[in-house]
Amino acid sequence: MSEVKLAAETRTEFGKGAARRIRRDNKVPGVLYGHGSDPIHLTLPGHELLLALRTPNVLIALDIDGKANELAIPKSVQRDPIKGFLEHVDLQLVQRGETVTVEIPVQAEGELAPGGNLLEHVLDALPVEAEATHIPEQVTVSVEGLEAGASVLAKDITLPSGVKLAVDEDAVVLQVLAAQAEEAPAEGEGEGEEAAEA
Repeated sequence: MSEVKLAAETRTEFGKGAARRIRRDNKVPGVLYGHGSDPIHLTLPGHELLLALRTPNVLIALDIDGKANELAIPKSVQRDPIKGFLEHVDLQLVQRGETVTVEIPVQAEGELAPGGNLLEHVLDALPVEAEATHIPEQVTVSVEGLEAGASVLAKDITLPSGVKLAVDEDAVVLQVLAAQAEEAPAEGEGEGEEAAEA
């Protein structure tokens, strides 16, 4: 798991005008919360934060005003819906050795059985409990040779040592659909509609 160091400043200005001024300086407003302490309002370096957030559940070592060093993981990231730039980030305070609940991306590998089957990601991310400094970046699941109707359950996924499921073990994560299964009902519906119109 990667750890990224970022210099942050506490901020005392709030509201849309203050947030716009922060973003004009290529910085991002954020809030650090957790462990029952009062939330700390921060200004973070925009480009460095954007690069850090490319890694899911990245561990961020914050140097706040050159005085306090804190560890955090991103909990909520708001982006501009059109331009995609960062608007705001919520960070959760964590400590080394602490267990946190996070969602890790599920990556499928391998070829499905021949026949034009489709792989559906029922869960794009798997909820797990892991030690804050050892959160896996993703889990990889082999779908090699799976036939239509097959599914991969949460309990079927091999997790790294020290990582536990935070979802029902029988939850469906991936399932294989037959390519024609969706087309047949659509044709039947169309015929019924034509008959009703006649």
